[in-house]
Parts: sequence; C-alpha cells; structure tokens
Amino acid sequence: MNDRILQIIVSAIDELNEAREEKIPTDNVLDLSLYGDAGVFESMHLVGFLALVEEKLEDEFDVEVALASEKAVSRRISPFSSVRRLIDFAEEELRLVVAAS
Repeated sequence: MNDRILQIIVSAIDELNEAREEKIPTDNVLDLSLYGDAGVFESMHLVGFLALVEEKLEDEFDVEVALASEKAVSRRISPFSSVRRLIDFAEEELRLVVAAS
C-alpha cells in the first residue's frame, strides 16, 4: 500500500508543479519536508495539497480519508514533516477507515 500512496503523493506534487513557477523537487521525495522551517508549503498551500491527496486517495481506494485532521495536528511528530511520515499517516488512516466499514 505504501507504494500506491507514494505514487499518489508524487502525482499530486506533479499536478501542483504544472502551475508553479518554483517547482517542488521530486528527487529524494520520501525525505521532502512538506511543512515547517524547511517545508515546501505554507499553511494554506499545505491544506490545498492535502485536499488534493485526499481526493486522489479516495479515487484509488474508494474511501474517504481526512489527512488534515485534529488527530494529525495534535501528534507529537507531525505527519506533514516529510513525505515518508505522510505516507505512514495516510496508510494508518486508510486501514482505520477500511476496518470500520
């Protein structure tokens, strides 16, 4: 599942890069910092990116997942600090949604 989520995230970055003057680097994407001091997104852009990823996850897995949630924000280590952490969080949320249905 991790590989599928990674492909979805890279697809979302590629889609955003089409409209950006300053491209988000996709080499070594797993360690790409999404938010924070070294992050590629400011808060509102992060929310838009997460909404795009949620939409793509729903298309791929046929379930609704909320990545920009209170649960995500309240974690000691942010799932938005890197693509690797976002993948882990998305997989965790997908498993919870599937188990609950």
